[in-house]
Amino acid sequence: MKIGILRETRRWKDRRVAITPETALLIQQNYPEVELYVQSSDLRVHPDEEYRQLGFPVVQDVSHCDVLIGVKEVANEALLEGKTYIMFSHVAKEQAYNRDFFKLMAQKKITLIDYEYFVDKHRARLVAFGFWAGVVGAYYAFVGIGQRFCNYQLPAPEACRDLQDLHHQLKALPIPALKILVTGGGRVASGALEIINHLGIPEVLPKDFLERDYDHPVYTRLDPEDYVKRKEGAPEDQHFYDHPEAFESAFLPYTKVADAFIACHYWNHESPHFFSAEDLKAPDFSISLISDISCDVPGPIPTTLRTSEIEAPFYDVEPLSGKEKAPFSSSSHITVVAVDNLPAALPMDASRTFARDLYYEVFPSLFGNEDDGIIERATILKNGKLTPKFSYLKNFLEE
Repeated sequence: MKIGILRETRRWKDRRVAITPETALLIQQNYPEVELYVQSSDLRVHPDEEYRQLGFPVVQDVSHCDVLIGVKEVANEALLEGKTYIMFSHVAKEQAYNRDFFKLMAQKKITLIDYEYFVDKHRARLVAFGFWAGVVGAYYAFVGIGQRFCNYQLPAPEACRDLQDLHHQLKALPIPALKILVTGGGRVASGALEIINHLGIPEVLPKDFLERDYDHPVYTRLDPEDYVKRKEGAPEDQHFYDHPEAFESAFLPYTKVADAFIACHYWNHESPHFFSAEDLKAPDFSISLISDISCDVPGPIPTTLRTSEIEAPFYDVEPLSGKEKAPFSSSSHITVVAVDNLPAALPMDASRTFARDLYYEVFPSLFGNEDDGIIERATILKNGKLTPKFSYLKNFLEE
């Protein structure tokens, strides 16, 4: 099997890589039948020379490879007909902005395997950048807090070397007595809490967060049972994750006491919205900064008007009109950060963790015996045709 390690071509400033030199060496040592070829990149966090020094060929053309492994979507003009691609494709939730990309893959008879659907038999994700999305998204929240509340300028996360450097930069931030709200409890939330807890900000119970005042910064973390409630008449045995349509938002009380909101939750289109655009107009709506790490557009947070970029992560929303304004342009605005590729700001740490997870959780099935169905469950297209699990995408693909 010949594997091509792709350079990122769709989002050219993404410096991450799915197989680091360290992991490439493990593959070479333990899967001798696998040949690795590294597509040359001037941007990748691990330069070409690191791979060359380990004996891996660095090439421009990967058309001789069987499987092509990148991180994000491949540029349309770079797609090779009949190949197998492993990437975050962002098509399985019917993302309209990627419909043409999806159609092109089908036309080119590509086999598409998506990282997001590498799951075990219990549907637990096996590989993800979520932890690092949480780290960077929380750091951005404190960059915004510094500008909005402290007149303090933190360096951007991409200017920092690694997580240790982020912690070092945050030490100097004088954080006022703010109430910080975190939603979610998975990998993303754990990354956000890595930043918050390292700052020494104490956690309080949701009830105390709503009812008490503090003379120092605090945070609370909400699980679904804290921010949704069962609709009247909905069956008692229906769980939120399986039947989100049976629930409605119970989030509004938090909008009246929180200063900053770090959104790390999982959401799908049948889940209730956290609050509405009309709720922004209430005089007691107190949230003034939102770091929307979940970044669903359109989604449950009406201030997330669009995704933003690492080069320009912030924008403001004027509450009465709901329209976008320049970032940090008025204290009456809500400042939003909604970067959809947050881990790209810490490419070294993010790539190392992701590549190791791939090696231990996925590559035994990809390079060895596919006994657990891991590859099958993640395959969206097979030679350009939808697989049975993803047949629900038929109308989306053909529109």
